[in-house]
Amino acid sequence: MALLAKDIMDPAVLTVDEEMDALSAARTMVERRKGYAVLVRGGSTITGIVTEWDYLEKVVAPGADPSKVRMRDIGAREVHSCPPDTPTDEVVSMMARLGIRRLIVRSGEKVVGIITVRNVLANFREYIDRLSASIAANQTSPPTLG
Repeated sequence: MALLAKDIMDPAVLTVDEEMDALSAARTMVERRKGYAVLVRGGSTITGIVTEWDYLEKVVAPGADPSKVRMRDIGAREVHSCPPDTPTDEVVSMMARLGIRRLIVRSGEKVVGIITVRNVLANFREYIDRLSASIAANQTSPPTLG
């Protein structure tokens, strides 16, 4: 009953072209209710990731005009990933060790999903509930005295 990355990932990954302006990308992020955008070149090659923190640090705080800032200029170039069959304890350990809140799930070079801290928390709660119910169902009642 072990959970794997593919069990907790969100398959709806938000990708935007690295040349998109930050204002348009922010509107897309809000529309899709995502706190990140994976940057791509040529429709599929991942070149980075932009998070809401990148917007605060590199656009809002310095007072930059988001319609003139390109996503490639504010994104982190290092994008961490794991295969779909990675056990979730390894996923969580990797995210904690690297200090990241999002982890791309890849099958080869193809992006198949993303794991966010929110996915981890929501799925572990469901997993613990299912595990608890399974344990309770398999417990035998103590004999009654009588």
